Amino acid sequence: MVKALGLLSGGLDSSLAAVCLKKQGIHVTCIAFVTPFFGSAKAEHMAQMIDVPLMIKDISDVHLNMVKAPRYGYGKNMNPCIDCHAMMFRLAGNIMNDQGFEFLFSGEVLGQRPMSQNANALRSVANFSGHPERILRPLSAKLLPVTKMEEQGLVDRDLLLDIQGRSRKRQEALAKEWGLVDYPSSGGGCLLTEKHFSDRLRDLIVHEPDCSVNDVELLKIGRQFRLSDHSKLVLGRHQEDNEGIEARHSAGQTLLRTPGVPGPLGLVSGVPSTEDIELAGAILASYGKGKDQQTVKVLALNSDGEKTFVVKPMPRCETMKKIV
Repeated sequence: MVKALGLLSGGLDSSLAAVCLKKQGIHVTCIAFVTPFFGSAKAEHMAQMIDVPLMIKDISDVHLNMVKAPRYGYGKNMNPCIDCHAMMFRLAGNIMNDQGFEFLFSGEVLGQRPMSQNANALRSVANFSGHPERILRPLSAKLLPVTKMEEQGLVDRDLLLDIQGRSRKRQEALAKEWGLVDYPSSGGGCLLTEKHFSDRLRDLIVHEPDCSVNDVELLKIGRQFRLSDHSKLVLGRHQEDNEGIEARHSAGQTLLRTPGVPGPLGLVSGVPSTEDIELAGAILASYGKGKDQQTVKVLALNSDGEKTFVVKPMPRCETMKKIV
């Protein structure tokens, strides 16, 4: 039996690609990668719906290193789609070789995304992946050069598809025909395509090029303030944010709270000076119940222990200038 390993995002296209090959009698297994920018929940849901085995692999560290300096650059925001797709194919290719799969496949559609899914981009992804002759795009295969898998009879080209462009009408019709009734809408799913998150990430990488996965996870929480070129503050907006900040607090970071009055938690990261910590305390105080007081006591906790200091709450209009 022919065995194929596919990249499954959980979107409609990758799910249809898997079903397309299943209908040929190919034994399909899928893999979903997990990073700080996208997870596997949608893929798990769709794998169950289309009845395929699913591998889940966390590639957060290696993926973040790629995002910091992608070979092919970024899209509209901080999305390095060509490098990302190539990396996923490269990592899936290692599994393909180790576990005896004949080829890899994905749900990429020719022309669906002008920059990352044109013919040149698809070719670049395949070449950069290290497995250029073992990648199949079932949804657009009839519009692309014949692959070795087709030449060798592993895949029937006549049963592949010729979808192209940004319209989803063909995919939606196939979904109805093949019984895929509960699939996510197009777009979304990757934080790197979102402007607000990309702005935060760009600021982090510029000021802290050695930032970690934990630093990136903190970008998803609360308000973010740039204190100086060397440090920043994350401030909770509600209890869930405060819990997230406390959970993400790690060595080298400073946790701030106002013990005398109710208020949010703050977390200072980077390499803060004494002035940075005091500035963070003034911002923290302005978002708590003591914002109208003359002074507020702030407690700072880090690996060196605890200390308290007193600040004057910063006017809210001034704090807004430092928001990332």
